[in-house]
Parts: sequence; structure tokens; C-alpha cells
Amino acid sequence: MKWSWKIGEFAGIGVYMHATFLLLIGWVALSYWLQQGTLAAVVAGVAFILALFATVVLHEFGHALTAKKYGIKTRDITLLPIGGVARLERMPDKPIQELWVALAGPAVNVVIAILLFGWLWLTASLEPITQLSMTGGSFLERLMVVNLFLVGFNLIPAFPMDGGRVLRALLAMRLEYTQATQIAATIGQGIAFLFGFIGLFSNPFLLFIAIFVWIGAAQEASMAQMKSALSGIPVSRAMLTDFHTLSPQDTLARAVDLILAGSQQDFPVVENGQVTGILTRSDLLAALARQGQTETASSIMRRDFAVVDSYDMLETAFARLQECGCPILPVTRNGNLVGLVTRENVGEFLMIQSALGSVRRAIA
Repeated sequence: MKWSWKIGEFAGIGVYMHATFLLLIGWVALSYWLQQGTLAAVVAGVAFILALFATVVLHEFGHALTAKKYGIKTRDITLLPIGGVARLERMPDKPIQELWVALAGPAVNVVIAILLFGWLWLTASLEPITQLSMTGGSFLERLMVVNLFLVGFNLIPAFPMDGGRVLRALLAMRLEYTQATQIAATIGQGIAFLFGFIGLFSNPFLLFIAIFVWIGAAQEASMAQMKSALSGIPVSRAMLTDFHTLSPQDTLARAVDLILAGSQQDFPVVENGQVTGILTRSDLLAALARQGQTETASSIMRRDFAVVDSYDMLETAFARLQECGCPILPVTRNGNLVGLVTRENVGEFLMIQSALGSVRRAIA
């Protein structure tokens, strides 16, 4: 994610902080200063929000490490003002696996709350809840209460919260996956509408949550429909067959000429009919800025890349594109390059199929 800085790594998963997170820190510091006017209050306020987001990171690692158990990698975890985002390469295929992955995050917050309660009870530090506020009261008890709030909030049955995925997983145990997603998304958008209506007359922040939930539900439903539409279609039906390649000895000047002459922006590097690397537009531009056009494709190309066979299903190719985060996917047959798959041409294929389906239904 752009405007993000790496602040740590655990179990091979990088943790990043988005630039907008600093705005939250600044807002918290300013709020404490205006309310109490002391540096100690500002430090205490910032420390609390950092402790809170430390538990958010642990929440996201709950998802990531449970997904890892099912062979699903997590690209990274990013801290945003609205919380944390763990980017899984894909969602689990089995509903029961998705259920455990979704529940793992809130379970971490429950464990944190129990540990904090145990410490407060052992040290006789518990205070009446009525004496707590966001800026006043026991530091640890406030952290415990907020963790319990996070559990409740995340289990709201609406995408993109964990509760939406829990609901979808439970429905998918009885229904077809796309139908389960549609029902869960509809329920989520109904909750979003309710939040928005209440927010109009009370808390404007609910409007922001409503928009966030509505968009998340729509995106999840769209992804499920696309996955369903791609199933059973071989890659050979949708792959690009009119494309350019580079040889390892070609200079970057050759790639620049091809980009300017047409619409292709990413190129497979091929030697003796077999793909040896991928030269992406972003890598090309970075190399041009550093070294100019005389460098060869072999010195810049990515050697770690994913491929798909022409007989594989398009659903597999699309999932692989998501997993690798790459702009193009070489299609091979008997080890030789025969085509390319991109997100754009998959989208075009679906639009064409949808248009043809409309014509068939009209004729029928």
C-alpha cells in the first residue's frame, strides 16, 4: 500500500503503518492537550492509542497465523486510522476454514481482555465501569474494555468485518458459496443503511462506518460473483494471444518502444520458447530512472513469477493473479509460452460473456 512504512515483521509477515495513522496520533495528542493542557496527559493519551493499536496488530496476526495453518499466506498487515488490515492472498476454500480464520481475530481480543481482567483482579485495581472514560480512569481497565468493544464491533454480521465472514461461512455450510455471499452482503448492507440512518440524527461517525460497510459488502458480493462466473472455463478461452515478448538480451529501450507503440505494459522475457522472467512496467520505470535505457531485460526482470497452464480453469488463474499480486500471468502449454492472462482481460472476457448471455436470453 502506498504511503506506508514498515515498522516490523513477525513470522515473515511485514507490519506497515500508513501515513494517515499519524493524523490519528496528532488528533489524539491535540485532544488531550485541549482537555487537560499538560504534556503528561498528551503522553498518556498517545501511549493508550498505541497500546490499543498493538492489540489491533495482534488481532490481525490472529487471522494471519490461522490462515497460515491452512496454507494461505498473508502479504502484509497495515495500520490505518480505522484499524488494521491483513491482506490474505486468498480466502479459505472450505467454509469451516473461513469460519476459524474469521473468528481468530476476535478470539485474540477476548484473550487479551481476560488476561487484563485477571491482572486487575489479582492486583485489586478494578474500578467501577462508570468511572471510566476515553481519557480518564485505569489505563489497563480502559484497554480491557476497548478490547471487548472490538470483539463486539468486529462480530457485527456485515462485510468487511469479521462477523460478515462468519455469517457467510455459516451460510456456506448449507448453501452454495455465491448465494451465501449474496445473503451475507445483503444483510450487511441493511445494517449499513441502519447505521447511516441513526448517524444522521446522532453520531456522524456512524455515517462513515455505514459507507465503509456498504462498499465492503458490495465488493465482497462482486468478487464472489466473479469467482462463480469463472468456474469451469479453461484459461485458453480467455487468454491474450496477441502480445509481445522480450529476450534476455533486449535492452530497456526495446521495452520502451513496445510500450509507446501499443497498449502492452508488462512483458514476459522468453528464451527458446520458455519464460525465464517478467519485466513489469513499474520495474522498468524504476530502472530507467536509475540506469537509463542501456540495461538488459535479464538484469531487471523478476525471476520469481507464477504461471498457469492453458488447460487450467480461469478461476485458478484469477486466484493466482491475486495471490502473487503480479500484473500478468504467463500461460504455458508443454512448458512453452502460448498466452498471457491479466486482470483486465479477465474483466473484458466476463463483460463479453455477460453481453452474449443477454442476447441469448432475449432470443429465447
